[in-house]
Amino acid sequence: MYILPRLCSRHLRQVLQKSCSRNLSTSSQNVPHGHPAAKVDILEKLPVPFGLVRFGVAPDHPEVKNVIHTFTNTARNERCTFLGNVEVGKDVSIEELQGAYTAVVLAYGADDDRTLAIKGEKNPNVISARSFVGWFNGLPQDRDLNVDLDTENVVILGHGNVALDVARILLTPISVLKKTDISQHALDALSRSRVRKVYLVGRRGPLQVAFTIKELREMIKLPDCRPVIHKDDVKDLNKVIEGKSHKLYEQGHQELKNLPRPRKRLTDLLYRTSMEPSDTNSQLWAQASKEWELRFRLTPAEVTETEGKVTGVKFYINELQGDDLVNKIAKATSETEDIQCGLVFRSIGYKSIPIDPCLPFDKRKGIILNKKGRVENRPGLYCSGWVSTGPVGVILNTMTWGFETGKVILKDIEDGAISSEGKEGNQIIKDKMLSKGSRDKRLKKKVRSETYNYNRTVDSTSTDYLKDDYFENSLNVAKPAASQYCMYIN
Repeated sequence: MYILPRLCSRHLRQVLQKSCSRNLSTSSQNVPHGHPAAKVDILEKLPVPFGLVRFGVAPDHPEVKNVIHTFTNTARNERCTFLGNVEVGKDVSIEELQGAYTAVVLAYGADDDRTLAIKGEKNPNVISARSFVGWFNGLPQDRDLNVDLDTENVVILGHGNVALDVARILLTPISVLKKTDISQHALDALSRSRVRKVYLVGRRGPLQVAFTIKELREMIKLPDCRPVIHKDDVKDLNKVIEGKSHKLYEQGHQELKNLPRPRKRLTDLLYRTSMEPSDTNSQLWAQASKEWELRFRLTPAEVTETEGKVTGVKFYINELQGDDLVNKIAKATSETEDIQCGLVFRSIGYKSIPIDPCLPFDKRKGIILNKKGRVENRPGLYCSGWVSTGPVGVILNTMTWGFETGKVILKDIEDGAISSEGKEGNQIIKDKMLSKGSRDKRLKKKVRSETYNYNRTVDSTSTDYLKDDYFENSLNVAKPAASQYCMYIN
């Protein structure tokens, strides 16, 4: 989304580009609260608000989406305006925005994913986890993703939370998914799925996994599904958890003793699930018809194919090197292992992209060059979230960054570091959209925070997702192309 600020002698207008409502609800919330004359415009590439929280959070995690209520409360402020279906860098340039607003905040997240650069990766059945998440969440650009679930075995490359999200959606019973807001086309496809086993494969060991204990616990408790964690991979973890009787500890490596509590709890759960399962769990898992398996120290070398169809993944077996117990480096050996499958998901990280040629951008790190959120050599231009730091942290981290960015803007205003003269605000957006044939649809009434179930009907060619059960009033239009509209809420 985008939030654009404009500071005049009588009022301030801020604009911020956002792709995630958690960042949006912080920077856009902080500035109006911190400046009595501030006005904030939120620009969004999609026709509807909530960004990544709406289209990036798994449908069986409704509690994570509660931040939507914070956005809704912010949007109800008379000094906050939402403009959807506006793509910065295409519909309007950053130069134009800076000419219209006192401050421009870029918080569009990481919109691309890292690739493997191996043979067979371009096969249609090697799918980005990011695209798959968009597919089952109803993101218009991913609605037509071809997901072939006519296979029993699936390999997911990666040990992060997104990898576990993908595995959980593939293995969750349809009766459970029906109770969520998963998109209807995904629900229909998953109801026909033949998937029975999912491999979650990582380059390093159990002490280096990136997923959190919450996601692991959910996987362990999946109905009609058993976890497979090999004893040889975790048999020594109890010594690490206790912080003693380990050769590294005896050599004076205090990181064992000082292992962070979240990592200890996660490691303990991995160990107990494999080595000390309860009688109840053992009985349930013995009867399960599906399973997921954690595999460690494997680097993908090639996606194998037969007559254009994926048949498996060949891996190099890794050795872990380095003195740091948690942050070890995986080094591939000449030994290999094959895992048979018919579908592969790539979940090895995200990266941001430059949306405008004027941005000082580090392509290697995938971030806008900045100092504490201030874009280098661009007074009045700011960035927040993953586009400023890289794809690290969770919702709490990005909320904190958003608040800090808001404070930086307020300080620059107070110090006179940014100018407010001749700023016209969102009129430039409306003029540009109207000039290219778009119509401006205004929704004067409040956004309803208690209704949030339009996902089963969203697509890229209609406005079904903007009907009465979402907004208090109807667009009252005859299903034109969504791209014809610049959505405007205030």
